[in-house]
Amino acid sequence: MSSTRWKLIPMKKVIVLLLAVLPGFLTLAANDKEIIKSSISEVTVYTNGAQIYRKANFNVKPGITELIIEGVSPNIDPKSLQVKAFGNVVLMDSKYQAYYPKPETPKLEGLPLKIRKDINLLQDSINNMSFDIKEIQDEIDVLNTSKNILSNNGAIRGQGKVNDSIQLLKQAMEYYQLKMNEINKKLQILNKRLTAKNTTLQAMNGRMSDLQNYQSSNTPKVPTGPIHRVIVTIQSKEVVAGKLAISYLASGASWIPSYDIRSEITAGKVNLAYKASVQQNTGESWDNVQLTLSTNDPYQNKIKPDLHPWYVDYYNFGAVNGRLNSYSVTPAPSMKYEKDAGKKTEDLEYNAETAANFTTVINRVLSAEYKIDLPYTIESDQESHLVLVRNVDLSANYRYYTVPKLDPGVFLIAEVLKLEDLQLVPASANIFFDGTYIGETYIDPTAMNDTLKLSLGKDPNIIAKRILLKKDYKEKVIGNDIERTYAYEISVKNLKANTIELVIEDQIPVTTNGEIVIETINTDKANYDRTTGKLTWTVSLKTKATDKFTYSFKIKHPKDRNIILQ
Repeated sequence: MSSTRWKLIPMKKVIVLLLAVLPGFLTLAANDKEIIKSSISEVTVYTNGAQIYRKANFNVKPGITELIIEGVSPNIDPKSLQVKAFGNVVLMDSKYQAYYPKPETPKLEGLPLKIRKDINLLQDSINNMSFDIKEIQDEIDVLNTSKNILSNNGAIRGQGKVNDSIQLLKQAMEYYQLKMNEINKKLQILNKRLTAKNTTLQAMNGRMSDLQNYQSSNTPKVPTGPIHRVIVTIQSKEVVAGKLAISYLASGASWIPSYDIRSEITAGKVNLAYKASVQQNTGESWDNVQLTLSTNDPYQNKIKPDLHPWYVDYYNFGAVNGRLNSYSVTPAPSMKYEKDAGKKTEDLEYNAETAANFTTVINRVLSAEYKIDLPYTIESDQESHLVLVRNVDLSANYRYYTVPKLDPGVFLIAEVLKLEDLQLVPASANIFFDGTYIGETYIDPTAMNDTLKLSLGKDPNIIAKRILLKKDYKEKVIGNDIERTYAYEISVKNLKANTIELVIEDQIPVTTNGEIVIETINTDKANYDRTTGKLTWTVSLKTKATDKFTYSFKIKHPKDRNIILQ
Protein backbone atom coordinates (compact mmCIF):
# COMPACT_ATOMS: atom_id res chain seq x y z
CA MET A 1 0.00 0.00 0.00
CA SER A 2 2.75 2.33 0.89
CA SER A 3 4.46 1.45 -2.37
CA THR A 4 1.37 2.48 -4.40
CA ARG A 5 1.08 5.80 -2.54
CA TRP A 6 4.73 6.48 -3.25
CA LYS A 7 4.08 6.09 -7.01
CA LEU A 8 0.93 8.25 -7.13
CA ILE A 9 2.46 11.33 -5.52
CA PRO A 10 5.03 11.96 -8.27
CA MET A 11 2.30 11.46 -10.89
CA LYS A 12 0.27 14.32 -9.40
CA LYS A 13 3.33 16.51 -9.44
CA VAL A 14 3.88 15.75 -13.10
CA ILE A 15 0.29 16.70 -13.93
CA VAL A 16 0.62 19.95 -11.98
CA LEU A 17 3.88 20.69 -13.74
CA LEU A 18 2.30 20.10 -17.14
CA LEU A 19 -0.59 22.42 -16.28
CA ALA A 20 1.91 25.07 -15.26
CA VAL A 21 3.98 24.73 -18.42
CA LEU A 22 1.03 24.53 -20.86
CA PRO A 23 0.23 28.30 -20.78
CA GLY A 24 3.83 28.90 -21.73
CA PHE A 25 3.40 26.81 -24.84
CA LEU A 26 0.17 28.67 -25.64
CA THR A 27 2.05 31.94 -25.24
CA LEU A 28 4.68 30.76 -27.67
CA ALA A 29 1.95 29.84 -30.11
CA ALA A 30 0.57 33.39 -29.83
CA ASN A 31 3.77 34.74 -31.36
CA ASP A 32 3.38 32.85 -34.65
CA LYS A 33 4.17 35.11 -37.60
CA GLU A 34 3.56 34.36 -41.25
CA ILE A 35 4.33 36.41 -44.35
CA ILE A 36 1.55 35.95 -46.92
CA LYS A 37 1.27 37.08 -50.51
CA SER A 38 -1.26 39.68 -51.61
CA SER A 39 -2.27 41.33 -54.86
CA ILE A 40 -3.93 44.62 -55.80
CA SER A 41 -7.37 43.92 -57.19
CA GLU A 42 -8.91 47.39 -57.45
CA VAL A 43 -7.83 51.03 -57.32
CA THR A 44 -9.99 54.13 -56.94
CA VAL A 45 -8.04 57.14 -58.19
CA TYR A 46 -9.04 60.50 -56.74
CA THR A 47 -8.07 63.92 -58.02
CA ASN A 48 -5.46 63.70 -55.26
CA GLY A 49 -4.48 60.27 -53.97
CA ALA A 50 -5.80 56.75 -54.51
CA GLN A 51 -7.69 54.14 -52.51
CA ILE A 52 -5.94 50.80 -52.99
CA TYR A 53 -7.66 47.45 -52.43
CA ARG A 54 -5.65 44.27 -51.79
CA LYS A 55 -6.69 40.63 -51.43
CA ALA A 56 -4.82 37.78 -49.70
CA ASN A 57 -5.38 34.15 -48.70
CA PHE A 58 -4.15 32.64 -45.45
CA ASN A 59 -3.95 29.34 -43.57
CA VAL A 60 -3.54 29.50 -39.79
CA LYS A 61 -3.24 27.06 -36.91
CA PRO A 62 -5.11 27.30 -33.61
CA GLY A 63 -4.00 30.26 -31.52
CA ILE A 64 -2.98 33.83 -32.32
CA THR A 65 -1.19 34.54 -35.58
CA GLU A 66 0.31 37.68 -37.05
CA LEU A 67 -0.21 37.79 -40.82
CA ILE A 68 2.30 40.05 -42.56
CA ILE A 69 1.50 41.61 -45.96
CA GLU A 70 4.59 43.19 -47.51
CA GLY A 71 5.01 45.51 -50.49
CA VAL A 72 2.36 48.10 -49.61
CA SER A 73 2.81 51.70 -50.69
CA PRO A 74 5.36 53.77 -48.75
CA ASN A 75 2.92 56.69 -49.19
CA ILE A 76 0.19 54.95 -47.20
CA ASP A 77 -1.93 56.95 -44.76
CA PRO A 78 -1.98 54.64 -41.71
CA LYS A 79 -5.21 56.23 -40.44
CA SER A 80 -7.03 55.04 -43.57
CA LEU A 81 -6.11 51.36 -43.16
CA GLN A 82 -9.14 49.04 -43.24
CA VAL A 83 -9.02 45.24 -42.95
CA LYS A 84 -11.75 42.60 -43.29
CA ALA A 85 -11.20 38.92 -42.50
CA PHE A 86 -13.29 36.10 -43.96
CA GLY A 87 -13.33 32.73 -42.21
CA ASN A 88 -13.85 31.27 -38.75
CA VAL A 89 -11.37 33.64 -37.11
CA VAL A 90 -11.40 36.69 -34.85
CA LEU A 91 -9.78 39.86 -36.23
CA MET A 92 -7.89 41.31 -33.26
CA ASP A 93 -5.68 44.07 -34.66
CA SER A 94 -4.29 45.63 -37.83
CA LYS A 95 -1.51 48.16 -38.25
CA TYR A 96 1.01 49.58 -40.69
CA GLN A 97 4.73 49.10 -40.08
CA ALA A 98 7.91 50.26 -41.79
CA TYR A 99 10.16 47.29 -41.05
CA TYR A 100 13.94 47.71 -41.19
CA PRO A 101 15.63 44.30 -41.60
CA LYS A 102 18.76 43.62 -39.59
CA PRO A 103 21.88 44.34 -41.67
CA GLU A 104 23.80 41.18 -42.50
CA THR A 105 27.19 40.60 -44.06
CA PRO A 106 26.85 38.74 -47.35
CA LYS A 107 27.93 35.13 -46.98
CA LEU A 108 29.92 33.35 -49.68
CA GLU A 109 29.07 29.78 -48.71
CA GLY A 110 26.86 29.48 -51.75
CA LEU A 111 29.74 30.18 -54.18
CA PRO A 112 31.66 27.25 -55.68
CA LEU A 113 34.92 26.61 -53.88
CA LYS A 114 36.87 26.75 -57.15
CA ILE A 115 35.64 30.29 -57.91
CA ARG A 116 36.77 31.59 -54.54
CA LYS A 117 40.19 29.91 -54.91
CA ASP A 118 40.58 31.28 -58.42
CA ILE A 119 39.87 34.82 -57.17
CA ASN A 120 42.48 34.56 -54.40
CA LEU A 121 45.16 33.01 -56.65
CA LEU A 122 44.51 35.45 -59.44
CA GLN A 123 44.80 38.40 -57.06
CA ASP A 124 48.24 37.13 -55.93
CA SER A 125 49.34 36.77 -59.55
CA ILE A 126 48.16 40.28 -60.36
CA ASN A 127 50.15 41.65 -57.43
CA ASN A 128 53.34 39.80 -58.53
CA MET A 129 52.90 40.90 -62.12
CA SER A 130 52.55 44.52 -60.99
CA PHE A 131 55.85 44.27 -59.12
CA ASP A 132 57.59 42.77 -62.20
CA ILE A 133 56.31 45.60 -64.36
CA LYS A 134 57.53 48.15 -61.83
CA GLU A 135 60.98 46.53 -61.79
CA ILE A 136 61.30 46.57 -65.60
CA GLN A 137 60.11 50.16 -65.75
CA ASP A 138 62.77 51.17 -63.22
CA GLU A 139 65.50 49.57 -65.38
CA ILE A 140 64.19 51.37 -68.44
CA ASP A 141 64.24 54.68 -66.57
CA VAL A 142 67.89 54.14 -65.54
CA LEU A 143 68.95 53.33 -69.10
CA ASN A 144 67.12 56.38 -70.48
CA THR A 145 68.89 58.56 -67.90
CA SER A 146 72.23 57.07 -68.94
CA LYS A 147 71.47 57.88 -72.57
CA ASN A 148 70.73 61.47 -71.69
CA ILE A 149 73.94 61.82 -69.70
CA LEU A 150 76.00 60.29 -72.50
CA SER A 151 74.41 62.48 -75.16
CA ASN A 152 74.93 65.65 -73.13
CA ASN A 153 78.58 64.92 -72.31
CA GLY A 154 80.95 67.73 -73.40
CA ALA A 155 83.35 65.39 -75.14
CA ILE A 156 80.60 63.89 -77.26
CA ARG A 157 79.26 67.33 -78.12
CA GLY A 158 82.76 68.51 -79.22
CA GLN A 159 83.46 70.72 -76.28
CA GLY A 160 86.80 71.05 -74.47
CA LYS A 161 90.24 69.57 -75.45
CA VAL A 162 88.72 66.86 -77.59
CA ASN A 163 88.57 69.32 -80.49
CA ASP A 164 92.36 69.72 -80.34
CA SER A 165 93.16 66.04 -80.78
CA ILE A 166 92.00 63.67 -83.51
CA GLN A 167 92.90 60.71 -81.32
CA LEU A 168 90.74 61.95 -78.45
CA LEU A 169 87.85 62.64 -80.82
CA LYS A 170 88.17 59.14 -82.30
CA GLN A 171 88.15 57.55 -78.88
CA ALA A 172 85.14 59.60 -77.79
CA MET A 173 83.15 58.57 -80.89
CA GLU A 174 83.99 54.90 -80.47
CA TYR A 175 82.98 55.00 -76.80
CA TYR A 176 79.73 56.79 -77.63
CA GLN A 177 78.78 54.26 -80.32
CA LEU A 178 79.62 51.30 -78.11
CA LYS A 179 77.66 52.51 -75.11
CA MET A 180 74.66 53.76 -77.10
CA ASN A 181 74.33 50.44 -78.95
CA GLU A 182 74.61 48.57 -75.69
CA ILE A 183 71.95 50.73 -73.99
CA ASN A 184 69.55 50.56 -76.96
CA LYS A 185 69.76 46.75 -77.08
CA LYS A 186 68.96 46.55 -73.37
CA LEU A 187 66.06 49.00 -73.80
CA GLN A 188 64.65 46.97 -76.67
CA ILE A 189 64.72 43.78 -74.61
CA LEU A 190 63.16 45.50 -71.60
CA ASN A 191 60.41 47.13 -73.68
CA LYS A 192 59.46 43.74 -75.15
CA ARG A 193 59.27 42.25 -71.68
CA LEU A 194 57.24 45.24 -70.46
CA THR A 195 54.74 44.90 -73.32
CA ALA A 196 54.32 41.18 -72.64
CA LYS A 197 53.85 41.78 -68.91
CA ASN A 198 51.25 44.50 -69.52
CA THR A 199 49.34 42.24 -71.92
CA THR A 200 49.30 39.47 -69.32
CA LEU A 201 48.22 41.89 -66.59
CA GLN A 202 45.38 43.16 -68.76
CA ALA A 203 44.16 39.61 -69.32
CA MET A 204 44.38 38.93 -65.59
CA ASN A 205 42.31 42.01 -64.78
CA GLY A 206 39.67 40.95 -67.32
CA ARG A 207 39.52 37.49 -65.77
CA MET A 208 39.26 39.04 -62.29
CA SER A 209 36.39 41.25 -63.44
CA ASP A 210 34.50 38.20 -64.75
CA LEU A 211 35.01 36.30 -61.51
CA GLN A 212 33.93 39.27 -59.39
CA ASN A 213 30.79 39.78 -61.52
CA TYR A 214 29.96 36.11 -61.05
CA GLN A 215 30.53 36.46 -57.32
CA SER A 216 28.33 39.58 -57.13
CA SER A 217 25.46 38.01 -59.09
CA ASN A 218 25.48 34.86 -56.94
CA THR A 219 25.81 36.60 -53.58
CA PRO A 220 22.54 37.03 -51.64
CA LYS A 221 21.34 40.63 -51.74
CA VAL A 222 21.05 42.43 -48.44
CA PRO A 223 17.97 44.72 -48.13
CA THR A 224 19.02 48.36 -47.94
CA GLY A 225 15.75 50.13 -47.09
CA PRO A 226 12.58 49.68 -45.04
CA ILE A 227 9.96 47.12 -45.98
CA HIS A 228 6.50 48.69 -45.87
CA ARG A 229 3.95 46.20 -44.64
CA VAL A 230 0.60 45.68 -42.95
CA ILE A 231 0.38 43.36 -39.93
CA VAL A 232 -2.99 41.71 -39.23
CA THR A 233 -3.44 39.82 -35.97
CA ILE A 234 -6.11 37.10 -35.91
CA GLN A 235 -7.14 34.38 -33.45
CA SER A 236 -8.45 30.95 -34.34
CA LYS A 237 -9.58 27.91 -32.33
CA GLU A 238 -8.84 25.52 -35.17
CA VAL A 239 -7.00 25.22 -38.45
CA VAL A 240 -8.63 27.75 -40.78
CA ALA A 241 -8.22 28.75 -44.42
CA GLY A 242 -9.54 32.26 -45.02
CA LYS A 243 -9.20 35.50 -46.93
CA LEU A 244 -8.24 39.10 -46.16
CA ALA A 245 -9.53 42.27 -47.82
CA ILE A 246 -7.27 45.27 -47.19
CA SER A 247 -7.73 48.87 -48.29
CA TYR A 248 -5.80 52.05 -47.62
CA LEU A 249 -5.31 55.56 -48.96
CA ALA A 250 -1.99 56.42 -50.60
CA SER A 251 -0.71 59.74 -51.87
CA GLY A 252 1.19 60.17 -55.11
CA ALA A 253 -1.65 59.42 -57.54
CA SER A 254 -4.03 61.68 -59.45
CA TRP A 255 -6.04 62.05 -62.62
CA ILE A 256 -6.66 65.08 -64.81
CA PRO A 257 -9.82 65.26 -66.94
CA SER A 258 -9.96 66.51 -70.51
CA TYR A 259 -12.47 66.45 -73.33
CA ASP A 260 -12.57 65.94 -77.07
CA ILE A 261 -15.57 67.59 -78.70
CA ARG A 262 -16.34 66.51 -82.26
CA SER A 263 -19.05 68.33 -84.17
CA GLU A 264 -20.67 67.73 -87.55
CA ILE A 265 -23.28 70.26 -88.61
CA THR A 266 -24.99 67.80 -90.97
CA ALA A 267 -25.65 65.34 -88.11
CA GLY A 268 -26.98 68.00 -85.76
CA LYS A 269 -25.13 66.39 -82.86
CA VAL A 270 -21.94 66.81 -80.90
CA ASN A 271 -19.82 63.87 -79.73
CA LEU A 272 -18.23 64.36 -76.31
CA ALA A 273 -15.29 62.12 -75.38
CA TYR A 274 -14.52 62.33 -71.66
CA LYS A 275 -10.86 61.39 -71.09
CA ALA A 276 -8.65 61.05 -68.03
CA SER A 277 -4.88 61.29 -67.76
CA VAL A 278 -3.97 58.96 -64.88
CA GLN A 279 -0.56 59.01 -63.25
CA GLN A 280 0.78 57.46 -60.09
CA ASN A 281 3.97 57.38 -58.05
CA THR A 282 2.73 55.43 -55.03
CA GLY A 283 5.69 53.05 -54.98
CA GLU A 284 3.68 49.97 -56.01
CA SER A 285 2.74 48.73 -59.46
CA TRP A 286 -0.92 48.38 -60.42
CA ASP A 287 -1.02 45.20 -62.51
CA ASN A 288 -4.31 44.33 -64.26
CA VAL A 289 -6.44 46.18 -61.72
CA GLN A 290 -10.02 47.36 -61.95
CA LEU A 291 -9.84 51.13 -62.19
CA THR A 292 -12.34 53.62 -60.79
CA LEU A 293 -12.00 57.38 -61.21
CA SER A 294 -13.55 59.64 -58.58
CA THR A 295 -14.02 63.40 -58.48
CA ASN A 296 -13.52 63.30 -54.71
CA ASP A 297 -10.42 64.71 -52.99
CA PRO A 298 -9.91 62.88 -49.67
CA TYR A 299 -7.26 65.38 -48.58
CA GLN A 300 -9.61 68.33 -48.84
CA ASN A 301 -10.81 70.03 -45.68
CA LYS A 302 -13.93 68.27 -44.32
CA ILE A 303 -14.64 70.62 -41.39
CA LYS A 304 -17.32 73.29 -41.72
CA PRO A 305 -15.94 76.72 -40.80
CA ASP A 306 -17.49 78.53 -37.82
CA LEU A 307 -18.31 82.21 -37.71
CA HIS A 308 -16.98 84.26 -34.80
CA PRO A 309 -18.22 87.70 -33.66
CA TRP A 310 -17.37 90.47 -36.13
CA TYR A 311 -16.37 93.50 -34.09
CA VAL A 312 -16.57 97.09 -35.35
CA ASP A 313 -15.10 100.03 -33.48
CA TYR A 314 -13.53 103.44 -34.12
CA TYR A 315 -10.04 103.66 -35.45
CA ASN A 316 -7.66 105.87 -33.46
CA PHE A 317 -4.40 107.08 -34.97
CA GLY A 318 -1.57 104.95 -33.58
CA ALA A 319 -3.85 102.34 -32.00
CA VAL A 320 -6.71 100.07 -32.94
CA ASN A 321 -9.37 99.76 -30.24
CA GLY A 322 -11.38 97.09 -32.03
CA ARG A 323 -10.57 94.21 -34.27
CA LEU A 324 -11.94 92.96 -37.54
CA ASN A 325 -11.98 89.23 -38.00
CA SER A 326 -12.81 87.75 -41.37
CA TYR A 327 -12.98 84.17 -42.42
CA SER A 328 -12.97 82.81 -45.93
CA VAL A 329 -15.35 79.93 -46.40
CA THR A 330 -13.93 77.13 -48.53
CA PRO A 331 -16.45 75.45 -50.82
CA ALA A 332 -17.88 72.26 -49.36
CA PRO A 333 -15.43 69.39 -49.97
CA SER A 334 -16.37 66.14 -51.60
CA MET A 335 -17.23 63.12 -49.46
CA LYS A 336 -17.68 59.51 -50.42
CA TYR A 337 -20.75 57.53 -49.43
CA GLU A 338 -21.56 53.90 -50.15
CA LYS A 339 -25.06 54.44 -51.58
CA ASP A 340 -24.93 53.59 -55.28
CA ALA A 341 -27.17 54.69 -58.09
CA GLY A 342 -25.78 52.85 -61.11
CA LYS A 343 -26.10 54.24 -64.58
CA LYS A 344 -24.46 52.74 -67.66
CA THR A 345 -23.42 54.62 -70.75
CA GLU A 346 -25.14 53.83 -74.01
CA ASP A 347 -23.39 51.49 -76.42
CA LEU A 348 -21.82 53.38 -79.30
CA GLU A 349 -21.48 52.06 -82.81
CA TYR A 350 -17.75 51.80 -83.51
CA ASN A 351 -15.65 49.42 -85.55
CA ALA A 352 -13.78 48.59 -82.34
CA GLU A 353 -14.93 48.96 -78.76
CA THR A 354 -13.26 51.49 -76.47
CA ALA A 355 -12.91 51.80 -72.73
CA ALA A 356 -15.99 54.04 -72.73
CA ASN A 357 -18.11 50.99 -73.49
CA PHE A 358 -17.02 49.48 -70.18
CA THR A 359 -17.56 52.52 -67.95
CA THR A 360 -20.31 52.76 -65.34
CA VAL A 361 -21.17 56.13 -63.82
CA ILE A 362 -21.87 55.97 -60.09
CA ASN A 363 -23.51 59.09 -58.66
CA ARG A 364 -22.47 59.82 -55.08
CA VAL A 365 -24.02 62.43 -52.82
CA LEU A 366 -21.19 64.92 -53.29
CA SER A 367 -19.06 63.34 -56.01
CA ALA A 368 -19.15 61.13 -59.08
CA GLU A 369 -17.29 57.92 -59.81
CA TYR A 370 -16.52 56.27 -63.13
CA LYS A 371 -16.03 52.53 -62.80
CA ILE A 372 -14.13 51.06 -65.75
CA ASP A 373 -14.62 47.32 -66.23
CA LEU A 374 -11.39 46.82 -68.15
CA PRO A 375 -8.12 45.76 -66.48
CA TYR A 376 -5.42 48.41 -66.50
CA THR A 377 -1.70 48.18 -65.72
CA ILE A 378 -0.13 51.42 -64.49
CA GLU A 379 3.45 51.45 -63.25
CA SER A 380 4.68 53.69 -60.45
CA ASP A 381 6.66 55.96 -62.76
CA GLN A 382 4.68 59.23 -62.84
CA GLU A 383 4.00 58.66 -66.54
CA SER A 384 0.61 59.72 -67.89
CA HIS A 385 -1.78 56.99 -69.02
CA LEU A 386 -4.81 57.99 -71.09
CA VAL A 387 -8.13 56.40 -70.11
CA LEU A 388 -11.32 56.97 -72.10
CA VAL A 389 -14.05 57.43 -69.51
CA ARG A 390 -17.20 58.21 -71.50
CA ASN A 391 -18.25 58.77 -75.08
CA VAL A 392 -21.71 60.26 -75.65
CA ASP A 393 -23.63 61.97 -78.43
CA LEU A 394 -25.39 65.20 -77.43
CA SER A 395 -28.10 67.21 -79.13
CA ALA A 396 -26.90 70.54 -80.49
CA ASN A 397 -28.31 73.63 -82.18
CA TYR A 398 -26.11 75.46 -84.68
CA ARG A 399 -26.35 79.23 -84.95
CA TYR A 400 -24.27 82.05 -86.34
CA TYR A 401 -23.29 84.90 -84.03
CA THR A 402 -21.70 88.23 -84.75
CA VAL A 403 -20.64 91.15 -82.54
CA PRO A 404 -19.55 93.69 -85.18
CA LYS A 405 -18.65 96.30 -82.58
CA LEU A 406 -15.75 94.08 -81.48
CA ASP A 407 -15.13 91.81 -84.47
CA PRO A 408 -16.65 91.98 -87.98
CA GLY A 409 -16.41 88.18 -88.28
CA VAL A 410 -19.42 85.86 -88.06
CA PHE A 411 -18.91 82.83 -85.81
CA LEU A 412 -20.60 79.45 -86.00
CA ILE A 413 -21.70 78.41 -82.50
CA ALA A 414 -22.82 74.93 -81.45
CA GLU A 415 -25.22 75.10 -78.52
CA VAL A 416 -24.93 71.78 -76.68
CA LEU A 417 -27.95 70.92 -74.54
CA LYS A 418 -28.63 68.85 -71.39
CA LEU A 419 -25.19 68.81 -69.80
CA GLU A 420 -26.40 68.62 -66.20
CA ASP A 421 -26.66 64.80 -66.27
CA LEU A 422 -23.08 64.19 -67.43
CA GLN A 423 -21.32 64.89 -64.10
CA LEU A 424 -18.63 66.96 -65.86
CA VAL A 425 -15.77 68.62 -64.03
CA PRO A 426 -13.87 71.77 -65.09
CA ALA A 427 -11.27 70.87 -67.72
CA SER A 428 -9.84 71.91 -71.07
CA ALA A 429 -11.42 70.60 -74.27
CA ASN A 430 -10.12 70.08 -77.80
CA ILE A 431 -12.63 71.08 -80.48
CA PHE A 432 -12.92 69.28 -83.83
CA PHE A 433 -15.34 70.43 -86.52
CA ASP A 434 -16.01 68.26 -89.57
CA GLY A 435 -12.84 66.29 -88.80
CA THR A 436 -10.61 69.39 -88.50
CA TYR A 437 -8.98 70.58 -85.28
CA ILE A 438 -10.38 74.02 -84.48
CA GLY A 439 -8.71 74.89 -81.18
CA GLU A 440 -9.06 74.56 -77.46
CA THR A 441 -11.66 75.82 -75.00
CA TYR A 442 -12.37 75.38 -71.30
CA ILE A 443 -15.49 73.74 -69.89
CA ASP A 444 -16.54 74.89 -66.44
CA PRO A 445 -19.89 73.35 -65.47
CA THR A 446 -20.00 75.45 -62.31
CA ALA A 447 -20.09 78.70 -64.32
CA MET A 448 -22.74 77.85 -66.92
CA ASN A 449 -26.32 76.65 -67.21
CA ASP A 450 -27.46 73.48 -68.94
CA THR A 451 -26.33 74.81 -72.35
CA LEU A 452 -22.72 74.86 -73.51
CA LYS A 453 -21.81 77.22 -76.33
CA LEU A 454 -18.86 76.11 -78.47
CA SER A 455 -17.32 78.51 -80.95
CA LEU A 456 -16.39 76.59 -84.11
CA GLY A 457 -14.69 79.47 -85.89
CA LYS A 458 -15.47 82.20 -88.43
CA ASP A 459 -17.43 81.70 -91.64
CA PRO A 460 -16.02 83.90 -94.43
CA ASN A 461 -19.22 83.56 -96.46
CA ILE A 462 -21.19 85.77 -94.08
CA ILE A 463 -20.27 89.45 -93.90
CA ALA A 464 -21.12 91.86 -91.06
CA LYS A 465 -20.38 95.58 -90.84
CA ARG A 466 -21.09 98.34 -88.27
CA ILE A 467 -20.74 102.06 -89.02
CA LEU A 468 -21.47 105.33 -87.23
CA LEU A 469 -24.09 107.37 -89.09
CA LYS A 470 -22.45 110.78 -89.15
CA LYS A 471 -25.49 112.42 -90.72
CA ASP A 472 -27.56 111.58 -87.66
CA TYR A 473 -24.93 112.77 -85.17
CA LYS A 474 -26.17 115.86 -83.30
CA GLU A 475 -24.78 117.98 -80.54
CA LYS A 476 -26.50 120.86 -78.70
CA VAL A 477 -26.14 122.79 -75.45
CA ILE A 478 -29.08 122.93 -73.09
CA GLY A 479 -28.33 125.29 -70.22
CA ASN A 480 -25.39 123.87 -68.25
CA ASP A 481 -25.62 120.54 -70.06
CA ILE A 482 -24.56 119.25 -73.41
CA GLU A 483 -26.56 116.64 -75.35
CA ARG A 484 -25.16 114.37 -78.08
CA THR A 485 -27.08 111.99 -80.33
CA TYR A 486 -25.43 108.87 -81.79
CA ALA A 487 -26.76 106.49 -84.43
CA TYR A 488 -25.24 103.24 -85.76
CA GLU A 489 -26.08 100.96 -88.67
CA ILE A 490 -25.34 97.23 -88.82
CA SER A 491 -25.49 95.43 -92.16
CA VAL A 492 -25.18 91.67 -92.72
CA LYS A 493 -24.98 89.70 -95.98
CA ASN A 494 -25.34 85.96 -96.54
CA LEU A 495 -23.17 84.56 -99.37
CA LYS A 496 -23.87 80.94 -98.46
CA ALA A 497 -26.04 78.62 -100.56
CA ASN A 498 -28.57 78.08 -97.77
CA THR A 499 -30.65 80.09 -95.31
CA ILE A 500 -28.98 80.69 -91.95
CA GLU A 501 -30.11 81.70 -88.48
CA LEU A 502 -28.04 84.69 -87.34
CA VAL A 503 -27.82 86.36 -83.94
CA ILE A 504 -26.50 89.94 -83.93
CA GLU A 505 -25.31 91.50 -80.69
CA ASP A 506 -24.53 95.14 -79.91
CA GLN A 507 -25.15 97.52 -77.03
CA ILE A 508 -26.31 100.90 -75.80
CA PRO A 509 -24.14 102.44 -73.08
CA VAL A 510 -25.25 102.45 -69.43
CA THR A 511 -24.15 104.56 -66.51
CA THR A 512 -24.26 104.61 -62.73
CA ASN A 513 -23.53 108.34 -62.54
CA GLY A 514 -26.60 110.39 -61.70
CA GLU A 515 -25.28 113.44 -63.62
CA ILE A 516 -25.21 111.46 -66.87
CA VAL A 517 -28.53 110.76 -68.60
CA ILE A 518 -28.79 108.17 -71.38
CA GLU A 519 -31.97 108.02 -73.47
CA THR A 520 -32.72 105.27 -75.97
CA ILE A 521 -34.23 106.60 -79.22
CA ASN A 522 -34.47 103.58 -81.51
CA THR A 523 -33.59 99.87 -81.13
CA ASP A 524 -35.08 98.63 -84.46
CA LYS A 525 -37.06 95.81 -82.78
CA ALA A 526 -34.02 94.40 -80.96
CA ASN A 527 -34.34 92.52 -77.69
CA TYR A 528 -33.16 95.26 -75.32
CA ASP A 529 -31.83 94.57 -71.82
CA ARG A 530 -31.99 97.92 -70.03
CA THR A 531 -29.79 96.71 -67.17
CA THR A 532 -26.80 95.77 -69.32
CA GLY A 533 -27.67 97.80 -72.41
CA LYS A 534 -27.35 94.68 -74.60
CA LEU A 535 -29.18 94.60 -77.97
CA THR A 536 -29.91 91.25 -79.63
CA TRP A 537 -31.40 90.61 -83.07
CA THR A 538 -32.24 87.05 -84.16
CA VAL A 539 -32.91 86.86 -87.90
CA SER A 540 -33.34 84.24 -90.59
CA LEU A 541 -31.20 85.39 -93.48
CA LYS A 542 -31.82 83.84 -96.88
CA THR A 543 -29.08 83.04 -99.35
CA LYS A 544 -27.56 86.08 -101.13
CA ALA A 545 -29.75 88.36 -98.97
CA THR A 546 -28.69 91.55 -97.16
CA ASP A 547 -30.31 93.03 -94.05
CA LYS A 548 -29.71 96.25 -92.12
CA PHE A 549 -30.44 97.37 -88.55
CA THR A 550 -30.09 100.82 -86.98
CA TYR A 551 -30.21 102.04 -83.41
CA SER A 552 -29.69 105.43 -81.78
CA PHE A 553 -29.45 107.04 -78.35
CA LYS A 554 -28.80 110.36 -76.57
CA ILE A 555 -26.28 111.18 -73.87
CA LYS A 556 -26.68 114.34 -71.74
CA HIS A 557 -24.16 115.48 -69.14
CA PRO A 558 -22.70 118.71 -67.64
CA LYS A 559 -20.87 120.60 -70.36
CA ASP A 560 -17.87 121.28 -68.12
CA ARG A 561 -17.23 117.53 -67.74
CA ASN A 562 -15.80 115.15 -70.31
CA ILE A 563 -17.19 111.65 -70.58
CA ILE A 564 -15.58 108.43 -71.75
CA LEU A 565 -17.64 106.70 -74.42
CA GLN A 566 -16.12 103.36 -75.36
